[in-house]
Amino acid sequence: MNGLLVLIPIALFLGLLGLAAFFWSLKRGQFDDMDGAALRIFVEDEENKADQP
Repeated sequence: MNGLLVLIPIALFLGLLGLAAFFWSLKRGQFDDMDGAALRIFVEDEENKADQP
């Protein structure tokens, strides 16, 4: 029982910390362009092939 009195506040604190980090990343624009980063690897690959003889 005494363990629960310590673990529950720790779990709540860590959950709120994760939620705050998620909202902070939303505010900073981390999730604005989800497809651009995934497709950028193909664009760079095509540019590198064009530069090589």
